[in-house]
Amino acid sequence: MSSELFNIPRLTLLTLFIITLLCGSSFPQTPIREKPRLKDFGSSLKKLKWDEEKKQAISTSQPNHDGTSDDDIVRIETSLVVCDVLVTDRQGRPQRNLKPTDFVISDEGVPQQLGHFALGDNADLSRSIVLIIDYSRSQFPYIADSIEAAKVLVDKLGAHDQMAIVTDDVKLLAGFTSDKRDLKRALDSLVEKNRGSKGVLGIGKKRPQFGRSAQFSALMATLNEAFDNEDQSPVIVFQTDGDEIEYLRDSIIVHEVPPGLSPELRAEVQEEVEQKKKLQRASMTEFSLDDVYRAIEKSRATIYTIIPRTRLIGLTEDEQIQRLTAEDERAVATWEDATSSTKMKTIFQAREEERQKKLTKEIWEARLDQELKIQQALVQVANLSGGWAEFLETRSQAAQIYNRIVQDLNQRYIIGYYPTNKAHDGKRRRISIAVKGHPDYLITSRTSYYTPAP
Repeated sequence: MSSELFNIPRLTLLTLFIITLLCGSSFPQTPIREKPRLKDFGSSLKKLKWDEEKKQAISTSQPNHDGTSDDDIVRIETSLVVCDVLVTDRQGRPQRNLKPTDFVISDEGVPQQLGHFALGDNADLSRSIVLIIDYSRSQFPYIADSIEAAKVLVDKLGAHDQMAIVTDDVKLLAGFTSDKRDLKRALDSLVEKNRGSKGVLGIGKKRPQFGRSAQFSALMATLNEAFDNEDQSPVIVFQTDGDEIEYLRDSIIVHEVPPGLSPELRAEVQEEVEQKKKLQRASMTEFSLDDVYRAIEKSRATIYTIIPRTRLIGLTEDEQIQRLTAEDERAVATWEDATSSTKMKTIFQAREEERQKKLTKEIWEARLDQELKIQQALVQVANLSGGWAEFLETRSQAAQIYNRIVQDLNQRYIIGYYPTNKAHDGKRRRISIAVKGHPDYLITSRTSYYTPAP
């Protein structure tokens, strides 16, 4: 995590710890606080170094002048474990009238005493929300609808909520603010970048700009730098197709020539595979997908993943091919509409026709395997945090999905406990949450966390 964000004096944190202990079973009603500015956003990524032997990213934080390291300061924290919990019946209806005494919590099988309790729609609750938005080339067919939908979330911000916007460039488009106009202007700027401008009489012409598809890097930076111990309800909305996953260490995407191709097609595909492998090696991050998963479990943030792609999970192979074919056609049509050049439209069409001719059954199977791995990973990102994932396939779904996020946040219970096991050993612990007398209720929440390191 960024040392500039969390470099809080020890006495201040100790005081905060004592205050939280005295607060009883609810969060204190305090005015909206000004969150620390996120300086040098993305700096935590520069401190990561891949350890081939351990198969994980290692922080290379340097010691400070007082002998402590940046990581030492980050670990000075209360032992409070906080979970956002959604309780529904078998029909998916939220259960809204539960009391603190209704919840049963265990930590590694040991019963725990509830220490904090609040409702998601509590007017005094402050939420810290980060929207990570992908505006890369692959998102061009979706970006206008995505931005309009994101404005729904902005409009629904509560009086004490603050929101920041991060792009797949790993850049802070907007720092934490409650100013809805500023947030909307920042979102609109992404649409303008994607579209470019013709200028006037050739003057002031701007070429379309796109994000660099570093979505998981943006997520890692957000998890490490955006939240602190005073955030009552940290939330991340992760809107992306996740194609950076190909460039994470120990990638789940392995480029190989599918078997069964004709000699001529095999030679052509082999050349493409070698080019992809070369680019993959050159663009590799210093962390893996497992590192992302661990960072999620160490964070208190609830993540909602919005996937602007056609859903393939749970479908037959024929249905998957039909959906991907339709998505390809939509993408080509969108790019054609974006250009007024007849020549460019002809080029788009010719390239797509040539590509479709080469999509043999074997190549389709290889593509589907990669697409499914990415979608499953994006769903897992949300599930680990206690959130959920949804696919943004059509324009009509956009506002509905963002409205669902707001409703979900408002319908959750925010509960916390101080573990009876006080050991700071950096180990993963399992959480179990249930409602007394209602084994039929479904609980949506995180199921694990990591204790502070020793």
